[in-house]
Order: sequence, then structure tokens, then C-alpha cells
Amino acid sequence: MKRFLFYIAAALAVLSCGKDQKPKDGGFRPSSVPLVTIDPYINCWSASDRLYDSSPQHWTGKDFPLLGVITVDGTDYRFLGAESAEYELISPNYPTPRWERETSYERSFYLDDTTGRYILLASANDGGEFVLNGTEIFRTGRSLENHPVEIPSSALKEGTNVLNAHGWNKIGRAILGSGIIREIPQDFPYPQTAEQQGLRLEAMNTYYYFTAGPVALEVRFTAPLFLEDLSLVSRPVNYVSFNFRSLDDRDHEVSLRFGCSPRWCVDNSYDDYVTGRMEKGRLKYLTAASTAQMVLEKAGDDVRIDWGCLVLAAPKLWEECKTSGNYLSFERDFGAAKKGGDLLMIGYDDRYSVSYFDTPLRPYWNRSGDRTIEDEFEAAYRDRRKLFYRSEVFDASLRKDAVRKGGPHYADLLAAAYRQSITAHKLVESPSGNLLWLSKENNSNGSIGTVDVAYPAMPLFLKCGPELAKGLLNPIYEYSEKYGWDKPFAAHDLGTYPIASGQTYPYDMPVEESGNMILLTAAVALYCGDLDYARTHWETMSRWAEYLSEFGYDPADQLCTDDFAGRLAHNVNLSAKAILALASYGKTAEKLGFREVAEKYGTMAKEMAAKWQEMAFDGDHYRLTFDRPLSWSQKYNLVWDRILGLDVFPEEVIETELSYYLTVQNEYGLPLDSRESYTKIDWILWTASMAKDNETFMKFVEPVWKFENETPDRVPMGDWVWTQTPRWQAMKARSVVGGLFIRLL
Repeated sequence: MKRFLFYIAAALAVLSCGKDQKPKDGGFRPSSVPLVTIDPYINCWSASDRLYDSSPQHWTGKDFPLLGVITVDGTDYRFLGAESAEYELISPNYPTPRWERETSYERSFYLDDTTGRYILLASANDGGEFVLNGTEIFRTGRSLENHPVEIPSSALKEGTNVLNAHGWNKIGRAILGSGIIREIPQDFPYPQTAEQQGLRLEAMNTYYYFTAGPVALEVRFTAPLFLEDLSLVSRPVNYVSFNFRSLDDRDHEVSLRFGCSPRWCVDNSYDDYVTGRMEKGRLKYLTAASTAQMVLEKAGDDVRIDWGCLVLAAPKLWEECKTSGNYLSFERDFGAAKKGGDLLMIGYDDRYSVSYFDTPLRPYWNRSGDRTIEDEFEAAYRDRRKLFYRSEVFDASLRKDAVRKGGPHYADLLAAAYRQSITAHKLVESPSGNLLWLSKENNSNGSIGTVDVAYPAMPLFLKCGPELAKGLLNPIYEYSEKYGWDKPFAAHDLGTYPIASGQTYPYDMPVEESGNMILLTAAVALYCGDLDYARTHWETMSRWAEYLSEFGYDPADQLCTDDFAGRLAHNVNLSAKAILALASYGKTAEKLGFREVAEKYGTMAKEMAAKWQEMAFDGDHYRLTFDRPLSWSQKYNLVWDRILGLDVFPEEVIETELSYYLTVQNEYGLPLDSRESYTKIDWILWTASMAKDNETFMKFVEPVWKFENETPDRVPMGDWVWTQTPRWQAMKARSVVGGLFIRLL
């Protein structure tokens, strides 16, 4: 107990900003830094080294402006945000209907005036080119949505302008789109900045440290996401807190100003909104809401919310600031002081969160419809001190555990992944009363409740929130048992966020998704000790196990979770997943007392594993496909053999693979397989976690940390990246980074 109390005291001391203490810089520069993280729609990040170098962004890359200013002895110092433009729509970005392989179109728009800054918003899957009036404006060889490209003035003309777009996609069912917007010039009255002295990122807290003339300022963003407490996971409120102190031990006239753009409540920066204000209880509120209020009408990936209400709340000592331009803004005057501090809160009332098989569902915090957003803010304000303390203890405990099991750089990666993974989900309750922890497949296709997104994300929830682990699986079970999915294998998804009305991904992944669902259900039963969960869904599990027993060992030409790499027959790693799923099904059957089933599937899995070793072996490693010599791939699925104690594959299989991987690893990570130099960082950590010793584990972690610390692509942690250069390939802000927690299982 004394040791624990000492550790907590030390952790809290780090957070203080005492007179003679230099602020602690974490020594880690994340690719992007979480500021306000609530759900897939309210998700705000800083994409620059210093908090005032650029406007904060939504995970999609659209500006999500915040503004922070401290005034010291009459001088304004901006510490948060930067100039952010307003826009008007010139030509809508209507994407083409879904198409196969290749498509082109021509569109026109009329201009009276070509002066000013015009922007092309380009969308393409795999690749596209955009030509305006005969001049190529943009060409890309990767997937992008609404990517902003400034149009040279020489390419524009008064009168009718003609835009030609051409797109290509190797899988098919892609989109191509292009919109034109014009920037509206703005005045920005805060040119002088504070000096950022440090940044420290922890799981629930982001700390920035500044000096503003003779005053030091700490700014802290807090999301108290305790996964065992569903009311807090669902509460749509984050904190922004401030503490300042005099550096010369003299009184200084200090005031703080904080603003949040109403653009948080609209899908596009040029959409209309209305603002409001009110007081209730101990708080003042500023609000913004879109005029359209298109409740649950839009589905897609690069889409922001345009219904419900944005809320900025402050204690009554703060006053509304009416001179901060296009911001909801509060300010507080502290007068002459040596130190001081306060907080504000940002939240969002979405009223209805998802449409679930034609039933609109309220957020979990208001699932019965008997609470208001003001109730949530009052509760958040009441609990603030307790939650700050708890979050500090959690952050310190997680970092200590991560350092012990994987080193300080592993701890940095977990801190960067925590809020990202959690807030790529939305928590609701189904009409039948089951918890639904619905993911949004950010920056890959926008699917809701994707099974092969739940699969890599699951380690975080198995470790910290077992009820949420079941909440990831419940939607697919309900789809199979109540809402009409009748194929003999598991579905891929439930629709496109926020509309869950049935699978919209055009391609089934029979072995992949069936293996995922069985393994994850077995993990809930065997790792978390909830056998009743498996018992409840045993009939559905058994149907999937029967499918895998026939088709899982040597998979046909089909997609796996790494679908960006294309279809692949005889996939050795996918075969390993099927074998381990059958073994986990057999072991779960044993725990449930189904002895004949346990014997049948346990024996089947071991026989398959023996055959797998013989057919996949390639001298000093195991192949990518059974029929392709001189190939290799990460066998990340083998990690479940260890976690669930299945004892199907001999230890030397894992040791052989790990030894080989270290010979083909690049500067920024281990490639996914022998076909390309790109990788998935979640799978690297799964692969590395099979190492019995920390030294080997850290050899795989270091390149991933190096990538995250050095990449010039300032996006929320990307999971599909290159390994020879620190460049992001695609897929950012996704829940799958919860998989980095697998070493803690």
C-alpha cells in the first residue's frame, strides 16, 4: 500500500505547475494530439507541433476551430488555435454512384469573379485525376475524401468553367467526387502567441504548457473514459481546464478567453446554423445547432453531424465574450493575481445517435428519454474534481503497466491510442435491451459495427471494459438471430454509420468474420470468464463453426480483413485464424460441459494445425499462401493460441516466425507480408506480443514508435502505413488501434 501511495503521489506531482518546477515534456511527438473526443462526430485534434500553429481539426481533416487567448497586463497571447477560413459553396460535391474499376464525368459551374481563393474538394478511391478547363489541378494514387486542393487562378475563367474527373479502383464499388468552394476573407485579431514549453499526452489527459510574458499557463484537455463505467463512457462532455502562475512572484492582471466554433454542429463549413444562450443551475451555456437538423438522414465516411446541438458550458464567473468573431466564446477576468485557474466544458446533444433496423436509438446516457444535456453538464461539473483525480491515477497506472510489459515507448503508443479507439464508437441500447457498442469504420468506408474492425480493437475492451467487449459482438448476433442475416457465416457489418439496417459492404468475408466472431466470443467466455455469453449464442456460434470446419482450413479466393491488399486464396494466416477459432470453440464447449463437441473440435483443430505446419513451412519461416514458395506474412492470428491457452500450434512455430520477421523488418516497421512494404501497426503489435521476452517485443515496437514520432503526416494515428519511409498510406482515427493493448492481456 505504501508503495502504491508513493507512486500516486509522484504521478500527481508531475501534474503540478509549482513555482520552480519546469513543466514536464513527454518527449513524444504524436502524429496528432487528441483535444476533445466524444464520439465519431465530435472528435477534435491538434495536427501541429504547437497548439497555436494551426486550427484544430476533426479527424477527417476538416477544421474544427477552437480559440484560446490569455491576456497578461493588457497583452493578448494566443495559446490555442489559428486563423480558420470561412467558405461559400460554388459547386456541390455530388459523388458519382458506385462504379466498377474505372469511371469519368464532366461538370460545369459559372463564375462572375475569379479573384480570391478557390478550393477543389477531391474524392477518389485508389486513384483519380481532376482537370479544370484543360489544366490538371490534382492527381492522386491513393484513396482520399474531400481532399482540399487550391485551384491556380490561371485555371479559372469568368463564365462557364468545365471540370473533368477520372477515377480508378482495383477492387471496385468506388466513389469519385469533386466540389468547389471559395474562401471568404476573415479578420484575425490575435497575431501574438504564447510560447509553448511542453506537451504531455496520457490516456485520458492531454497537457500543454506555455509561458505568456511573466505568466506560466497549463492547459489540460480531459475525457474521463472509464470503460467499466458506462455512464461516463456515454456522457457527451469533455473538460478544458486552465491553471496559471506568476513567474516573477508578482501580481499580474490576467484574463482568459476560450471559444469553440459553431461549425462543430454542421457537416460542411458553409452550412447554416443558429446560436443560443441560457443559464441553468451553476452553469452558463452557449449553443449552436444546424438549421437543417437532418436527424439520421446522412450516412457515410467523411461526414460530420448536422443535427442536435453543440454546447459550451462554463461556471457563472465566466462571461460571454461577444468580440471573438465566429466563435461561441467565454472569458473570465481574474484581476491582479499570482495564480489562478478554472475550467470549461464542451459537449454535444445528438438526441438520436443511430438508426438501428429502422428504430432511431437515443444515446445510452439518455436511453430512456428522461435526461437533458443540462443534467449531464451539471453531473460533469459536480464530479469534476473526483474525475480529474481518477483520470490522473488511471493514466499513471496504465503507463506503469505498459512500461513494465513493453517499455516507455510502448506506453507512449497506448496513451496515443486510448481515446482514439474508444471514441470511434457510439454506445446505445438495442430495443431488446442489449448493449450496442457500435464502431464507425473511420477513413476506410464508414461502415457501422464492422466485425473485422471489432476484432483488432477488442484487446482494449477485454482489458478495461468487458461489458463493452460484449457490446461489440451483440449487434452481429442480433443481426443473425433477429434481423434476417441467414447466411451460414458471419456478416461483415450492419450498414453505413449511423444507419444500421444491414450489411452494405459489397463483399462477404466468410472465413474472416466467422473466425473473428468465434474467437472474440471465446475470449469473452475464457478470458473474461463469462460462459453464459457463449451459452446464449451457442446455436449461432455452432453454425459458424460448422462452416469453418468445412471451408476454413484452406480458404478459397476471398478477402480477409486486410482487404486493401486484394483477394487471396490459400491464405496461411487466415487458415490459422480458422483453426484457432475451431480450437476456441472446442475449449468453450468443454467449459460448458459439451464434451462430445469439445472432443470433436479440439481434435479437428490439432489435426489441421499439424497439416498447416507441413504445407506452410518454407525453410526458415511459414508462407503467405500454401501454394507460394519464397513468400511470407505476419501470422498475427496465432496470438490467440497464447492468450486463450489453446495449445494448438507448437511453440517453435511462433519462435521461428518471430526470428524471421526480425530479418525482414524495415526502419519504420515490419511489413504486412512479402508483397508490399506497407504494414498495419495493430498487427505488428499482435505479432510482437507473441514474444515471451520484453527485449524481442521492443524490437518490433521501436520502429512503430519512431514512425509515429517522425511522420510528417499529421493525422490521428494511422494504422495502414509504409515501413521504408515514415509516410501514412491510409486509414486514420480508427478504433483498431485498441489492438495495441494486446500485450497487456
